[in-house]
Amino acid sequence: MLHVAVAIIRNSNQEVLVALRPPDSHQGNLWEFPGGKLELAETVFAALRREIREEIGLRIRAAYPFIKIQHDYGDKQVLLDVWQVTEFDGVAAGREGQKIQWLAPKDMEFRQFPEANHRIINLLQLPTQMAITPQFKNFPQLSAYLGAFAQSGAQALQIRQKHLTHDQLLDWTHRSLDMLRGCRSRLIVNGSFSLEKDLPHEVGIHLTSTELGRLQTSVGERSRFVGCSCHSREELTKAEALGFDYALLSPVASTAKYPGKSPLGWSRFEELAASVSLPVYALGGMKRSDVRIALKRGAAGVAGIGAFDKIVE
Repeated sequence: MLHVAVAIIRNSNQEVLVALRPPDSHQGNLWEFPGGKLELAETVFAALRREIREEIGLRIRAAYPFIKIQHDYGDKQVLLDVWQVTEFDGVAAGREGQKIQWLAPKDMEFRQFPEANHRIINLLQLPTQMAITPQFKNFPQLSAYLGAFAQSGAQALQIRQKHLTHDQLLDWTHRSLDMLRGCRSRLIVNGSFSLEKDLPHEVGIHLTSTELGRLQTSVGERSRFVGCSCHSREELTKAEALGFDYALLSPVASTAKYPGKSPLGWSRFEELAASVSLPVYALGGMKRSDVRIALKRGAAGVAGIGAFDKIVE
């Protein structure tokens, strides 16, 4: 199997750098994320720095694991070791004559990429801000929250209403989806996989750390996004092994939800997030203004209830 280091490089507009493969190469004339195969005894980070310097002329200063993807093209098997670059120097240029371009993830569906890249494109459309609902007594309260949320600029909403029955949660989720259509925000429901058969495919499912602990089978190869909550390296490792699309890691900072638990802090969060090839969100004591530091620490973004409390003021 060909082991390939792949770089996700973003500019200040959150556009991602892509390059056009030479016509006479494998998967020629298709767009790809820059990178290349590992040399003997070379680490992924070393290969990433070397390939990006040679191909694009950028010097990578910091990068974190994002996702690993195995794919069989029939004539070739590849392992894409995808890393998120958070710090780099230089100006991008196709140093080997290849065409390069900065693209917004949502625009990538209009370009042709190798099949192995399709999951990367889906994950790049994960939001950097995920609001989690406080508990509401009735749907009109949630409805008022949704109206404010749609105007807030937040990119994803996790409906977390643990007091509802299975049927009530389904009903609230369907009605919430109808209200949010057209605002381009991702909707996720905090619940069990028993919801999956009844939910529209565009609604994601989020599992608690307790549900993750019980799970023994892979959640991969689904059309919807599936995430989970984690509090340790062991839980993150299990989430990675079972094919989750993302994880929330908490608590990063002090929060009333975990009064007796010491917060991870950014250094520990960075260490744990870098230990898995999985998009990891910072949760616990987060503010929306923490997105910038979270991304520099290798996070996919921030999540929380308090981070978005102004939505319901």
